Amino acid sequence: MLAELDLPGQPGDHRVVVAMSGGVDSSVAAALLIERGFEVVGITLQLYDHGAAAGRSGACCAGRDIHDAARVAERLGIPHYVLDYESRFRAAVLDDFVDSYARGETPVPCIRCNQRIKFRDLLGTARDLGASALATGHYARRRPGPDGPELYRGCDAARDQSYFLFATTRDELEFLRFPLGEFTKEEVRAEARRFGLPIAEKPDSQDICFVPNGSYARLVERLRPDVRAPGEIVDRNGRVLGRHNGIAHFTVGQRKGLGIAAGEPLYVLKIEPECRRVVAGPRAALAETRVSLGELNWLVAPAAGAISVTAKLRSTGAAVPATLQPGARSGEAELILDAPAGAVAPGQAAVIYDRDRVLGGGWIRRPA
Repeated sequence: MLAELDLPGQPGDHRVVVAMSGGVDSSVAAALLIERGFEVVGITLQLYDHGAAAGRSGACCAGRDIHDAARVAERLGIPHYVLDYESRFRAAVLDDFVDSYARGETPVPCIRCNQRIKFRDLLGTARDLGASALATGHYARRRPGPDGPELYRGCDAARDQSYFLFATTRDELEFLRFPLGEFTKEEVRAEARRFGLPIAEKPDSQDICFVPNGSYARLVERLRPDVRAPGEIVDRNGRVLGRHNGIAHFTVGQRKGLGIAAGEPLYVLKIEPECRRVVAGPRAALAETRVSLGELNWLVAPAAGAISVTAKLRSTGAAVPATLQPGARSGEAELILDAPAGAVAPGQAAVIYDRDRVLGGGWIRRPA
């Protein structure tokens, strides 16, 4: 069931811009809003290519997706606009993605895209169009709170996307709406069939939209040729175990692809970009209990001291109990985990929860 949108008056009093990716989720979000009586305008962002550069169809914001969004808008009888944000996306997301790998990190470009493109630039465009809200197809919930709207996990735990929304500001959350927060994926597909949408059976995108065939290392090497420089793979004591063909091929916690014969499975423990060195060791050496965070963003008023929380350290991981300790400087904090966690990768996000409510989060920093 479509949650209330927390807008005054009648639905017909409001224009809502829907960010339409050409997929099932955003298409159903638009259809539900129209059914409820809102005036809906669809906007699709051309972010990276028209399909050719990605080397495949079905990639977010590729040519096929723009075409699919236009077909859905025509079916729904709503205005639809395609905005060329390619240069903004390159500067704000793609370059950051590449630079992060060059620093030995493992980035999350979908969060940067939400933070720097969709919920900043597109939100401003929606306001310019006289909209009362910007709606997306994210599986997350927005609820009124005592100090303004709050962000919660989506009801479908398998589809919850609140992790990717932690960098949203409180001002942005005032304007955002998530019509699918109460739905499961199966229910959304059923709604797509009910509305007769031409993309009802379209598969979900599985990869980063701008990474051809899932080969992120190839893209990084093309845009930053210096990361192709070879280097050593060493153990924790600095003993050389082998050599590699570029740090872009590695991430903390990785087991496959090291090309080393050893008496036990070896994992990437650390990447040292300054000397192009990859440190490998046993799985037990991945255990971390203290995680440094930077660029902290709070969606609720931050506590003055340490607080007990749960934290997701990567999008596919389960939330783990921890204590969040404020840092010495603004925007910094330290997570002290109740139990060791493996494969804590710098560049990933740590999102902080109080049960289902998102308190905020930050970016995992490299250990000193």
